[in-house]
Amino acid sequence: MRTIVTLTVLAALAAWPVAGQQAPKVGQLEIKAYQKIPKTKTAVQLTSDTHLSREIRREVMIRLARRGNEVGFSGGNVMRLDVSYFDLSPSTSGQGYITGSPSYEMPGSNPRMDLPRNKLERRDTIPIPPVGPTLRVTLTLYSLDGGKVLWAATASCYVQSNAAEQAGTSMIDNIFNDADNNRVGDAGCPL
Repeated sequence: MRTIVTLTVLAALAAWPVAGQQAPKVGQLEIKAYQKIPKTKTAVQLTSDTHLSREIRREVMIRLARRGNEVGFSGGNVMRLDVSYFDLSPSTSGQGYITGSPSYEMPGSNPRMDLPRNKLERRDTIPIPPVGPTLRVTLTLYSLDGGKVLWAATASCYVQSNAAEQAGTSMIDNIFNDADNNRVGDAGCPL
């Protein structure tokens, strides 16, 4: 049991990014092909089970089948699919200000006076980069014997929630257009 846990931890550390190594910029994709995707059976597993993740997994399985891989939900090499959609844009409800009391406090729960409103902004001259809702898709292919990372791809796009599935399909298309070579390129984000 201890050996299995040790091997699992080592496999996870092998896939962990090295210090100083960054993900590609939003709007780009990056493929790290340590070797070509083998034509063996590939199981596509989700890290989070959401409707969007399941739809993108279906697209990944279609692309793998087109390449000649037998695909399924178990057996063979394992391709982990991580789909994350997050929105870090500033909220309009707070108008960019930090108020004195947290939103979860009940009125009158703390007898102290309300703190002054502090504007939420950078104090240096570096402009804030434009942000918006972001879809990030990460695929990592592990070998069946030993858990070695064979291939990895990451892509991300700024996209509104109503176009997230379309953007995910476009990113998967661009990844699998030339999946066997290392490259950094356009993620194929919808306009």
